[in-house]
Amino acid sequence: MRYVALLLLAACVRTSGVPVETSDARPIRVPEAALAPGGPAEVYRGCALEGNAQHASRRQLNTLKNRITAPTTADIDTSATLAAMLAPGDDRARWSVARGATVTGFVIDVKMGGQETVNCGESEELYRDTHIELVLRQGITSKKRRVIVEVTPRWREFVRGQGQNWTTDTLRAALVGRTVRFTGWLFFDDEHDDEAENTTPGRPQNWRATAWEIHPVTRIEVLPEPPPND
Repeated sequence: MRYVALLLLAACVRTSGVPVETSDARPIRVPEAALAPGGPAEVYRGCALEGNAQHASRRQLNTLKNRITAPTTADIDTSATLAAMLAPGDDRARWSVARGATVTGFVIDVKMGGQETVNCGESEELYRDTHIELVLRQGITSKKRRVIVEVTPRWREFVRGQGQNWTTDTLRAALVGRTVRFTGWLFFDDEHDDEAENTTPGRPQNWRATAWEIHPVTRIEVLPEPPPND
């Protein structure tokens, strides 16, 4: 009955393999079963969740980046909005990496990630993370006002089996210049806390607002317009 009601309320179309939802009022969220049950493989292309990091602390962080389950409704921290992530002040303890979040923002850039231990040093673009940069609204361009969300190769491969294309090039074409809602796990990337405005305020080289990310992204929803109060 849940799906019948949803179909009566909204039509879901696809643009470049990314779900786009439309309604007369505000967008209707894709139901939890929009993707098949399960998740990415624990070992992907011979790379375990901890990647090939040498230090125990980095292996632990890689395991968080490579989470293979999607957050449930109970996991979502509703206080972790994009505006809250952009709020100034030392935010190291603002949230917990055990929680998920859903954030909505204007996509200003999509780019390929580097060769990282989390992906066992893969050099091919398909097997590297995709970095997506969000701002609160169109017209904001400062790097110090950006939040990063990341698509991992494991989730890219998983959604491919569900008919979605999350390659970097496809996401760039589909998302840049659009208002998009992302769901996934909260992650504090301490490799970049000295390059984030909230933790090292005023540093000229800062290129992001916060070291908090959505990483990995487990759901992407392109919205027809900015939703009210989001």
